[in-house]
Amino acid sequence: MIETIVQEGNQYIMNTYKRVPVAFVEGNGCYLRDTEGQKYLDMIGGLGACGLGHNHPVVTKAIQQQAEKLIHVSNIYWIKEQVELAKLLVENSFGDKAFFCNSGAEANEAAIKLARKYAYKKYGENRNEIIAMTSSFHGRTLGTLSVTHNKKYQEGYGPIPTGFKFSNFNDINCLKSMINENTCGIIMEPIQGEGGVTASEVAFIKEVKALCEEKDLVLIFDEVQCGIARTGKLFAHENYGIEPDIMTLAKALGSGVPIGAIVAKDKLAEAFNPGDHGTTFGGNPLASAVALATMKFIIEEKLWEKVEAKGKYFAEKLEEFVIKYPWAKKVKGKGFMVGLELEIEGAPIVEKAFDEGLLMNCTAGKVLRFLPPLVAEEEEIQKTVDILAEIFHEMGEEQ
Repeated sequence: MIETIVQEGNQYIMNTYKRVPVAFVEGNGCYLRDTEGQKYLDMIGGLGACGLGHNHPVVTKAIQQQAEKLIHVSNIYWIKEQVELAKLLVENSFGDKAFFCNSGAEANEAAIKLARKYAYKKYGENRNEIIAMTSSFHGRTLGTLSVTHNKKYQEGYGPIPTGFKFSNFNDINCLKSMINENTCGIIMEPIQGEGGVTASEVAFIKEVKALCEEKDLVLIFDEVQCGIARTGKLFAHENYGIEPDIMTLAKALGSGVPIGAIVAKDKLAEAFNPGDHGTTFGGNPLASAVALATMKFIIEEKLWEKVEAKGKYFAEKLEEFVIKYPWAKKVKGKGFMVGLELEIEGAPIVEKAFDEGLLMNCTAGKVLRFLPPLVAEEEEIQKTVDILAEIFHEMGEEQ
């Protein structure tokens, strides 16, 4: 069956992904099963989107119940589930208002537009530049490509929108040198995902916040990957004791159902008026109901506390590889956003892990990345470590 799927996929689907030759047909918890009946431990969790794992009863029930009532209406009308979700996000964050869309890229587009609209209304049209960070990744639309540092994602799509600059990540002096009278905001990931699972340094992120307050710059935190209990806090910036002006969310917010959001303070939110921004599907009844059920479960269970403890356990286990193997450089990240940086290319290790029934990926070329479901237990962590240990042991014998 998989051969047919691959053949027809190549025939009918645009070639935008380097796909592994497997198709999954069902899942439960941290495990997936493919068309051939093979079982896999999923430690990449839909690239972080499957926060509650696969087929979680809370998610399944929310989809079923909402689908039986109402799937979609336009944002011309009030949507009860959307209002309830906005209330829950606001009451559990720094924000005052929320806006819903369909993805992380759309959330970042909305955040950029809101920052510029705020500056335009307060300072005029010249204050429109936004500074992003090196090694950043914020999406694949033309707007978000403008704040995504890796040039390979931009190649062939020029001209890329202007008004964006890049400062060295974790380098406050570089950032200070780039701010001028045209700067309206700064966008950054508290913990970079695609950039190599690299966390902001405490001193750096606090100084960024102070700069934004001093110069009235809009501080945007992209928490599309690192938000929603992923790092041992409900939101990643809580690790640093500071608040942004705008936060973007997606991935785990909808447990795999497409939804994105921005959460903003009132002074920013007030810059949007009817017609300034919009979306057809964003925050529709189905997506909002699933996200609402997801967030309620995470908050009621205080899932971030469990993630923090199990994340430390996972990191400690991976540290043993750093001690034992010369090509294992260091463990990175927080909570269940974990990276093992190598001195060698990581793709061959990902392939070997797949052959052993373990799903993960490699980012920034040499960082093995793990984004396990937030509900993963020590048993799944230990199995992951055991499979890696076998692979690393074989690599050691080959050298």
